Parts: sequence; C-alpha cells; structure tokens
Amino acid sequence: MVQPPRTSPAADGAPRVGERIAKLLARAGVASRREVERMIAEGRVRIGDELVTTPATVLPNLRGVTVDGQPVKAPDPARLFAFHKPSGLITAERDPAGRPTIYTALRNALPPGTPGTPRVMPVGRLDFNTEGLLMMTNDGELKRAMELPSSGIPRTYRARTFGDITQSQLEDLIEGITIEGIHYGKIDANMERSTGRNQWIELTLTEGKNREVRRVLEHLGLEVSRLLRTSYGPFQLLDLPRGAAVEIRQVDVERFRKGLKTPGSPDIQRPAPEQARARIQRTRPDRRADERAPVARGPVERAPVARTPMASAPAGRPESKGKPYAGKPASARADAPRNDGSRTENARRNARRRDGELVDRPARSGPPRSAPARSGPPRSGAPGKGPRRPGPRK
Repeated sequence: MVQPPRTSPAADGAPRVGERIAKLLARAGVASRREVERMIAEGRVRIGDELVTTPATVLPNLRGVTVDGQPVKAPDPARLFAFHKPSGLITAERDPAGRPTIYTALRNALPPGTPGTPRVMPVGRLDFNTEGLLMMTNDGELKRAMELPSSGIPRTYRARTFGDITQSQLEDLIEGITIEGIHYGKIDANMERSTGRNQWIELTLTEGKNREVRRVLEHLGLEVSRLLRTSYGPFQLLDLPRGAAVEIRQVDVERFRKGLKTPGSPDIQRPAPEQARARIQRTRPDRRADERAPVARGPVERAPVARTPMASAPAGRPESKGKPYAGKPASARADAPRNDGSRTENARRNARRRDGELVDRPARSGPPRSAPARSGPPRSGAPGKGPRRPGPRK
C-alpha cells in the first residue's frame, strides 16, 4: 500500500517534488482527473506491486505506474480533434444497452496516416439525438478546463423547432431562466428564419448543462426536431463532413490553452486588444504616488534686469523714449555699435552721404550706353534667332 510521500511543503520550506498522481494520469490521457480518482478507489492503479490508495500521492513521474496491469507511458503533448458527431451515437466509451458509441465511428474518422493516434476523450457530451461539433483530446487537464462553466467558453447551437415563438420571447433568455428549480444562465437566442410555425433558432450559451437547450425550448412551448452544435469556443464546424474528424493545429491548441481561463484566474478570454492593454498596465510603473504627491508652490524669483541709461538728445531736439540715438545725425547713428557689435564701412559712407559730408559723382552726360549689336546669324534657342553655336564645355 502506497501512501503519499509528501503532499505539503517540507518543514524546511522546500517545495514538494512532483505532482499528484491523479493529475499526472489525467495529463497522460488515461482519463479525466475525476475518473482517475474513481479508478484509484476501485484499486486499479498500482506503483510496482504496491496499491495506490489515495489520489493525493505525489510522484515526480509515472515510472512504474500501471493501470489495470498496463504500464502508463509518459504524457504526450496535448492534442485536440474536431469530430462531427452524427445523431444516434452515445457520447461514452461503452453503453450497457449495447447502443453504438462515438468510438465506433472514430475508428475510421480520425485522419488517416496520423502518427501515433492517441486515446482521445470527449470534451463534454452531446445527446443521443444531437449532432454537430464534438471536441476530442488526449489531455485530461485540457478536457476538464474546457468543460468547466467558469472557463466561459461559448457553445453555439442551431435548433429546428415547431411552434409559436417571437423574437421578444427569445431575447428574454439573456437574463437567464429557472425551470423546475434549475437555473440556467444567460442564453443569447436569435431567430434565423421561419416558415409558418417552423423556425430555425440559434442559441449561444456558456454553461452546457444536461439537455439545457432542449429543456429551455420545450419550456417555451416549442418542439425540437433537430439540434446541431456549430461551434465550441473558437473552433467551428463549418463544412466538416458528418462522421469525419480533423486535428487542430498544435500552434492553435497552444494559443487556445494559454488564453483559457483556469480556476482562480482573473481573465476570461478577453479580446486581444484588451489583453494587450492589461499586460501594458501590469508592466507600467505606478505613477499614482507621484501624482498624489504635493507640489511645492511659492513665489517665483526673477533675476534683476540690468538697465543702461539712455543717452540725452542734443539741444533743440526732443528726447525720444527708448531710442538712445534719436535726434542725432545719421553718421552718429551709423557709428553706433549694432546689436552684434559690428560696424561696416558701407553704413558709415551712406550715413555721411546723407549728412552732406560726401558729394556724389556727377551724372554722366550724353545718351545712355547700349549693348553692341551681335553680328552673325541668329541663334536657334529662341524664336527668330539662328542656330546656337556650340561653345566650349565648362
């Protein structure tokens, strides 16, 4: 008889090594964790020759573990299959009444040539007369996480019904409904099309209780003649043939698994932009303390401005405010230093000329000079001119 070697941290604070055997067996695809607990209670699990009596037994790996006398191999990576379940099949491994099960159809439904096709388990259940998308996986942990209502995975169904119903009645289901003491959560129901008293209704829900869709529609006075599941989370049935199965790409499985909410996780499959904003918010430093800190405010000290005395205007002329050289001759103003501290000879000469100190040269008498006429044929560059002569290149 094997007792759990250590189910809690040691006295010295060291963490335990390994995981519970129920979790390891579920991850290896033997069964779900709950089924493994039943198998342990029935005495079907052993480690070597010792019988396992509790699912809390902690092991580093599955070496030496047998189930029904068969050794358990190391767990494979999680794989996910989409199966189009036909009506008339039981979602179980075996049926006491001898009715056909989904495994009867899966023998030929799994993709041909798939290397090492694992033992797969159904995610949730579909009734005997319900058809459509049924997800299958070899990972018990992934199976359990996809089945939990707390994961918030939407399931979409299409129902063909007979009876009288209005869109207003269907919209009331968004608040949930209680039938015979059982409360069903919100259901997003819409009428697709109707012909007389026959109509197709699309319903999306996140709980997936036993016969939930049929019971709700029958409570509204409708008779369900056909029920089809078209999607499970991000996975769609599309045009997958009835009775066929296809494997989901490994990259899509890992992406779905990372975004899947687990018990105790605060996020529920939020859209990608919201997840990105949440990651940025978690990594951004907290600035609220800085914003709440008081800011010291006081009088602003200004440096004194040095002011130079203005030059007085010469006698007989009024003094101009702010213009130290107002009223002075142009030569004095030109000799004054500029803002950049430079003086030019041209400025002084022009100022002296304006003050009458310089006399301009007399204007040239006679007719104005004109450019000599060009001899030879006209150039070709402009209208009326001759061809242009090639000149030396510069």
